Amino acid sequence: MDYIPAKTIVTRTRNDSWFGTDYNMNIYKGCCHGCIYCDSRSECYHVEDFDTVRAKANALDIIRRDLVSKTRKGVVGTGAMSDPYNPYEQELGLTRGALGLLDIYGFGVVLSTKSDLVVRDANLLQKIKSHSPVLCNLTITAADDALCRIIEPYAPPSSKRFAAIAELSKRGITCGVLLMPILPLVTDSAENILAVVRLAREAGAAHIYPWFGVTLRANQRDYYFARLDEAFPGLKSRYGKFYDGAYTCQSPAARELRALFTAECQRLGIRYHMNDIVSGFKSGHRREQLSLL
Repeated sequence: MDYIPAKTIVTRTRNDSWFGTDYNMNIYKGCCHGCIYCDSRSECYHVEDFDTVRAKANALDIIRRDLVSKTRKGVVGTGAMSDPYNPYEQELGLTRGALGLLDIYGFGVVLSTKSDLVVRDANLLQKIKSHSPVLCNLTITAADDALCRIIEPYAPPSSKRFAAIAELSKRGITCGVLLMPILPLVTDSAENILAVVRLAREAGAAHIYPWFGVTLRANQRDYYFARLDEAFPGLKSRYGKFYDGAYTCQSPAARELRALFTAECQRLGIRYHMNDIVSGFKSGHRREQLSLL
């Protein structure tokens, strides 16, 4: 493991509408899941050697200092740029250490990951939930493990992620699915969308947040199309019928899939609007704060 210097790790978010987070925290840089579509490969993030995971030196000391310096408590999001539960976390325990600090200093957390390793830290998430909001999002783009292994080759298969949701939900942790990105001509079938929704419901997911497309910018686009050609020969050429080189590429079936997704979520009682998701996992703590006032 290589370590890189950092002056600060817990920073103020620019967009608190993303699952109601107040702060952002990235302990690792880079990712080894090998997902063919990853937006974090984009030039604008300036992450060299993206497939090599590096940890931030003295991360826990820096996080402790950052938390102590905050003038108000809040919810810390992690997993936006790099997965907090990459395979090295099993040995290093930096994410676990950070969760311990969030508990000590009274902060909540929103975790986003593709790894079932998050179940290891269920006890800490329960402790944090006793005083602050906790939410765990598992990214699941393909219901079928075989397809998952093609587009997310080194991440735990979808079945393990559904199992993680089931275990965490059983322990009282609010969990949901990030159904994003949805890859045009790859995962944008009605069968896949409905299967993800139904498996999420069976696992106890409280919400599913979708996006019916994929970002394709600069070097991320080149990487995606190269991998797409390897996995699905000839598929790239079909993108020319609906993709014009813009930053985002929506599924040509986006409207129909959204309607199908919405109807199924409503039928099964699953939240899918951001405001409903945020109010759902924060509601109990808001009531407690109001009673104290």
